[in-house]
Amino acid sequence: MDKFISLQGIAAPLPIVNIDTDMIIPKQFLKTIKRTGLGVSLFYEMRYDNDGKLINDFVLNTSPYDQSKILIAGDNFGCGSSREHAPWSLKDFGIRCIISTSFADIFYNNCFQNGILPIVVSAKQLDELMAAASNQQEFQIDLPDQKITVGDISINFDIEEHRKDRLLQGLDDIGITLGYQEDIAVYEEEQKIKKPWLFQNK
Repeated sequence: MDKFISLQGIAAPLPIVNIDTDMIIPKQFLKTIKRTGLGVSLFYEMRYDNDGKLINDFVLNTSPYDQSKILIAGDNFGCGSSREHAPWSLKDFGIRCIISTSFADIFYNNCFQNGILPIVVSAKQLDELMAAASNQQEFQIDLPDQKITVGDISINFDIEEHRKDRLLQGLDDIGITLGYQEDIAVYEEEQKIKKPWLFQNK
């Protein structure tokens, strides 16, 4: 998984509340188990018309927001079903950080599994950031210092230490487990002595 240290660039404003995972990536795109190739279908029903052509006035279809790595969204982002394809599609599009006043729990957890930083701010702070994004101001996201900086705005955000460490090191659950390889090997050797019948067929 890619490490997340800091991020700089234009943020895309998406002032819609209750964006669910079906809006993020509709069900017809859930057949794949690959994490790549889903970015083109991100927000499909908002980005494309009935003929499959880009809707020109949707924020992620307009320059410079089509290159945004930061998304400013309304309350309760990622609600609905637990599909992990939602963060996959965001990451494949290029989104590495989402800022909102709240996230659905499962989506929030899935973000950390896929190298995306979800940041919770207050309603007043979100309004300030949404305005800055609409004015195409440059954002700076600093994970080590847990700070959002844009123009004269400086906002500190909270994040659990183990989640922060996961992003800084670029580790998903498998990566974290592999960090205990030596301990696991020692444990298995001990079990071979204590419970040899468990290993007779190995």
